Amino acid sequence: MYGKVKGDLQRELQSIRDAGLFKGERIIITPQSPEIEVKGGKKVLNFCANNYLGLSSHPKVIEACHKTLDKWGFGMSSVRFICGTQEIHKVLEEKVSKFLGTDDTILFAAAFDANGGTFEALLDKDCAVITDQLNHASIIDGIRLCKAQRFIYQHADMSDLEARLKETQTAKYRMIATDGAFSMDGDIAKLDEICDLADKYDALVMFDDAHATGFLGKTGRGTHEYRGVMGRVDIITSTLGKALGGASGGFISGHKEIIDLYRQRSRPYLFSNTLPPALVGAYIAVFDLLSETTELRDKLEANTMRFRQKMTDAGFNIKQGIHPIVPIMLGKFENDAKLSQNMATDLLDEGIYVVGFYYPVVPKGAARIRVQLSAAHSFDNVDRAVEAFTKIGKKYSVI
Repeated sequence: MYGKVKGDLQRELQSIRDAGLFKGERIIITPQSPEIEVKGGKKVLNFCANNYLGLSSHPKVIEACHKTLDKWGFGMSSVRFICGTQEIHKVLEEKVSKFLGTDDTILFAAAFDANGGTFEALLDKDCAVITDQLNHASIIDGIRLCKAQRFIYQHADMSDLEARLKETQTAKYRMIATDGAFSMDGDIAKLDEICDLADKYDALVMFDDAHATGFLGKTGRGTHEYRGVMGRVDIITSTLGKALGGASGGFISGHKEIIDLYRQRSRPYLFSNTLPPALVGAYIAVFDLLSETTELRDKLEANTMRFRQKMTDAGFNIKQGIHPIVPIMLGKFENDAKLSQNMATDLLDEGIYVVGFYYPVVPKGAARIRVQLSAAHSFDNVDRAVEAFTKIGKKYSVI
């Protein structure tokens, strides 16, 4: 039965390789940290993890995980509404809500599940979703699961968003959906302007803050703090698997009635196992830590500004901004996908672990190396990365 399918898949995979688009996986043989060891024994500085606050191997997080494992067990073997809710799950939900300034929070096994459960439970065929052109795949897929009409506005274009709002004024409910910080470019949604338009046209505002929760804004609350709209947004989805410790898990946070409805109707919540207790205990420790001090987000900001300035001075074409996602753009070069891979390979030889991003992860002609800074990086680490980029950039006439 598999014969014809196997042949077709082999040809498809070979065409991906021939086009220079095949995504290999490097094997790491150490815990996640600023310095890692890859299979083969090479030690390198890691500049492509979502470990923004350096919490993936933080001693307090690991200690909390161990203690919770000993006290509460390994797994729940159930979904939340049957017999999968422990006291600590409610504690974590309360801490997330307090941190973000919302009424309530609902936990999911993954952030992709959170976005997958956001739209279908709330919106029907008489509703409309107005979504940013560059939203994350999980938002796109979540919207596809619901019956609401979908309207796409040009990326961060408030005039186009307003046009879509005018176009959908007969809908029962309208929801504007956007990333908070966009993962490929590191630019930040204009949530203040979006909220103003939502007020004007009576729409809900939903945003995914996976690349901002814990470090963006003066106290790290996220994009809504950075844009000055805490208390004005309706639904926040985010991940526990990036800045907040880097394991897995996600959540939706917002108005009490919306969260109550999700507990009744959100399919990924109703039909997926509960987040494991040990992770919950670790994340409680993370939110306690971030509520006590801004030291980590302050260090991340300093590292980000240092890298951005030095890379600009070296002559690289980078997306401007303040986010620790720093894309090194290569799209103007012939076969940019292959160039991004060659540079990443040579940078690994120089002791810098980064990955090239190219189609279909980003549009054709927009290949890049996406660098991500961490609070756990030292200034020496940052400077070493710039030196390596400069050497390899000159080799390929990128600078």
